[in-house]
Amino acid sequence: MSGRTAWIRRDIMAKLEKITDRDFDGLLHSIEEGILEGSISASLEDSSDFQSGDARCSVRVFERYSYMGGNRVSLSVTLFQSGNEPVHLSAITAGGSQAMFFKINEFGEEAFLDKLREILQAAAG
Repeated sequence: MSGRTAWIRRDIMAKLEKITDRDFDGLLHSIEEGILEGSISASLEDSSDFQSGDARCSVRVFERYSYMGGNRVSLSVTLFQSGNEPVHLSAITAGGSQAMFFKINEFGEEAFLDKLREILQAAAG
């Protein structure tokens, strides 16, 4: 694989989407290992893998404690690939605020996405 990466969009603070030519299994492994080894409080809460014909989808839900926000934050990562097409990645964080009706601090969410960005940049070589 060439490692070509295209950034699609990032319309809100807690979301990252990208398309890459990286190997699906290698990318998934890099994400799992990087998140779990990147924080002593990180855990893999659950996972799901689907395949239909030549399409496949993997979902991983991670959680970690945010020292800055003083709460736990989750990161859901979805990888999708159809045949030999590029891998689509969507990552969404949640739980980074302490307010009841609106978000007043998203430090933990953004920090979790920053960790994923580091992993993806390192994986791209």
